[in-house]
Amino acid sequence: MNANPFMGGLSALPLLKPGSSRAINAENPRGEKGKGGMAASHLGPSRKGSPCIRDVQPGATATLAEVDGPGVIEHIWITVTDRTDADCYVLRDLVLRMYWDDETVPSVESPLGDFFCNGFARGCIVNSVPIAVNPTRGFNSYFPMPFRRKAKITIENQHEAPIPALFYQIDYCLHDELPEHTAYFHALWRRQRITNKAEDYVILDGVKGSGHYVGTYMALTTLERYWWGEGEIKMYIDGDGDYPTICGTGTEDYFGGAWSFATQKDGRTVENTYCTPYMGYPYYSRHDDTVHNPYHNDDVPPMRGFYRWHIPDPIRFRQDLKVTIQQIGVYKKGLFERQDDVASVAYWYQTEPHRPFEPLIAKEERWPR
Repeated sequence: MNANPFMGGLSALPLLKPGSSRAINAENPRGEKGKGGMAASHLGPSRKGSPCIRDVQPGATATLAEVDGPGVIEHIWITVTDRTDADCYVLRDLVLRMYWDDETVPSVESPLGDFFCNGFARGCIVNSVPIAVNPTRGFNSYFPMPFRRKAKITIENQHEAPIPALFYQIDYCLHDELPEHTAYFHALWRRQRITNKAEDYVILDGVKGSGHYVGTYMALTTLERYWWGEGEIKMYIDGDGDYPTICGTGTEDYFGGAWSFATQKDGRTVENTYCTPYMGYPYYSRHDDTVHNPYHNDDVPPMRGFYRWHIPDPIRFRQDLKVTIQQIGVYKKGLFERQDDVASVAYWYQTEPHRPFEPLIAKEERWPR
C-alpha cells in the first residue's frame, strides 16, 4: 500500500493506514514484536515486572529509545517521580535529547519540563494539540517525528540526586519508506537571564536549509514593574536583513490573547490563564501561592508560561530562519525598553544536516529565580 503516513484527522479514520505499530517502554525497550510485558514480578510472569527505569544516577544518561527505521514517532508519554520542593529544579536538571539517523549531535535539546511547556521546573496543566500535560506531570507529545534510518531518544540526569523512577512510552509506526520531501523534527531551548535593553531576545537563529517553523514556548520571569507584553515577535526568512518579513503586534497578541489578558475582579485587574488547541497561557505563578513562595521567607518574581503552535499556519523557509521577540513594556508615560528573564523552546522541521546547537548552559544557569 503506497499511502502517505502523515494523513490523519477524524475524517481519515475509516481509511486503512500503512505501516506497523510499535511501542517502546521499560517493558519492551527495543519495541520488538510479540515481546511486550515479558518481565516478571512477585505477581508472576508478565505481571508488571519492569514498568520504569529505576535509579538514574547523577551524570548518567538513560536511553529511552533506539530503533531502526524508516518510521515515525507518533506519541511520547513520560513522567518522573514526584519530588518535594527541595528538589524543585529537577525538571530543568533533566535534559531531553533526540537524534535522527546517524547524527552525532542532537536535533532536539531541552530541559524536560520546558519541552512540554512546563518551564521554571514547575508543573502545570496544558491542553493543546501537540502537547498535553495531565495530572500529575503526565507529559505527552503528539509531534510527528520521522526518521529514515534510526531514532534515538535520551534523558541525561544533571540533578544532584538519583531519579528514583522514570516512566515512559514511545508509540511509533514503521514504514517501508517515507515521502521524499519529509523533513525532520527539531526543538531547541534557550535562556537569557537578563535581556539587554533595546536588543531583541533571540528564540532561534542559525537555521540553514528548508523547512517550516511550527511553535514557540516562552517562560517569562518579569523583573520590572508595569505591563510587560508590548514586544513584537519577528520572523526573518530567507535572507532578510535589518527588517523581518513577518513582525507581530505584541506579545499577548502573538499568544492569541488581547488587552493584557485582563478582566476586573473584586475591583482588581487580573490576568487570565487559558489553554486552547494552538495557543495558550497555562501558567502564572501569582495564581498559586505555593509556587509564588515555595520556601520560607523567599520571594519570587512573577513567572508566566505561554505556547503558540503554528500548525495550521507554519512559517515556511527555504534557505534560513531567525526568530526574535522584543522586550518592550508600557506605563502611563508610554512605551519603554525592558530587561527581563526569558527562556524559550523553538519547535521546527527542516531538512538535514542542521547546524549544531551551541552548548546547553550549565544547570545552575537554567534554574528559575
